[in-house]
Amino acid sequence: MRYATVAALFLAILTSRPADAQQVLVGSKKNPTIEEIVTEVSPARIETTIRKLASFGTRHTLSDPDNPDRGIGAARRWIKGELESYARESGGRLIVEEDSFVQPVAPRVPRPTTLVNLVAILPGTQPASKDRWLVVSGHYDSIPWPISDAKSDAPGANDDASGTAVSLELARVMSKHHFDATLVFLAVAGEEQGLLGATHWAEKARREGRKIEAMLTNDIVGNTHGGNGIRDNRRVRVFSEGVPSDETEAQARIRRSVGGENDGPSRQLARYIKEAGELYLNNFEVTLVFRRDRYGRGGDHIPFNERGYAAVRFTEPNEDFNRQHKKVETVDGVEFGDVVDRVDFAYVAQVARVNAATLASLALAPAPPTDVRFATGRQEYDTRIGWKRGSEPELAGYRIVWRATHQPFWTRGLDVLADKPADRAEAVVKDLSKDDLFFAVQAVDRDGNASLPTFPVPPPIRPAQANRE
Repeated sequence: MRYATVAALFLAILTSRPADAQQVLVGSKKNPTIEEIVTEVSPARIETTIRKLASFGTRHTLSDPDNPDRGIGAARRWIKGELESYARESGGRLIVEEDSFVQPVAPRVPRPTTLVNLVAILPGTQPASKDRWLVVSGHYDSIPWPISDAKSDAPGANDDASGTAVSLELARVMSKHHFDATLVFLAVAGEEQGLLGATHWAEKARREGRKIEAMLTNDIVGNTHGGNGIRDNRRVRVFSEGVPSDETEAQARIRRSVGGENDGPSRQLARYIKEAGELYLNNFEVTLVFRRDRYGRGGDHIPFNERGYAAVRFTEPNEDFNRQHKKVETVDGVEFGDVVDRVDFAYVAQVARVNAATLASLALAPAPPTDVRFATGRQEYDTRIGWKRGSEPELAGYRIVWRATHQPFWTRGLDVLADKPADRAEAVVKDLSKDDLFFAVQAVDRDGNASLPTFPVPPPIRPAQANRE
């Protein structure tokens, strides 16, 4: 059962009972623009990109940067040329940059080395939202084994030409459209040496005060034949942390007092991805893994997590470890190496479509509500929530969502209009206690585009209340 439209529900103060609640979805109906974007994703273009990246032989971070045909430099120049062609097709709206830096000696970098991230920025068109940044990324470097071998073939077709192809394809498709918020398409280097390129760019964004609302990294998203013998082309895993990596002790005290271990910004983003992806794709499942990454592994979303940004990782459901970080060879009849013929290009396109549906939904929606708080810390039979009103001209209202504390996903929601100008909005949900449920608030525009949910915090404790239970 989908949402009723925003206009069909109550105006200023929400006083509906649980019987009026409806099941939660990202929006009340599909957005035609997002449907068009999802349809425009091309498996053939993705295949061309992956084959081209694999053709450079190796893309090892320490490979020859000046060879015109082989190595990371040749790959970088080709990627930049592709992004620049998309920029021309966009009428110059897509801005292509190189983010270059010298990486000092590190455990997997034996000498100072110049690394280059490729960055394509599509500025938002809504003044109230253009400072919100939504980022999608893949890493274009590759390695064989041993990791220090910069000369052997390391085609890296799945790890991570597949993720790079997702980022490039979305840059091609989405730069033809207009969005309220700013979209950033990354192809980063040095992932295999310790997330170096992503760390540099994330730190630069933090220093510049960028408001990165969501970051999606796609890493190993092309193989549908697992080493366990299972073939699965109908789902993708999304990994997300629960407790934020940058949580302060003060924030930890609040979390411990009210719950929220499963409601950090990255976990909210993961839930949103599942809703958006499954709304726009038929017979394709987004499987949420409530862990920052695979056991003992890491990806380019982690530097963003560590700097306070909501970030998640996309990865295929059944990996073939003989195809990761291995030389291309056959030993005792067993094939090793990350080669093109093991990549399912139609599957990569499906993963790209989930990314596209998520980014477009967020980029067309208002900013998430801020300063979301319960109106009182007292025990009550109803739940009263307040938040700061947004400034977007197309803002229509807000959605209150909730779930039982043991449930992983939002299960119910009600809408309230933003019809009266004021600094703060407030809603009362009758006969539902905040003691028994988790709540959050989303902003919704006139077309039904919904923001990420914001998890509420308790009201400030006044001195007179400090000792009162």
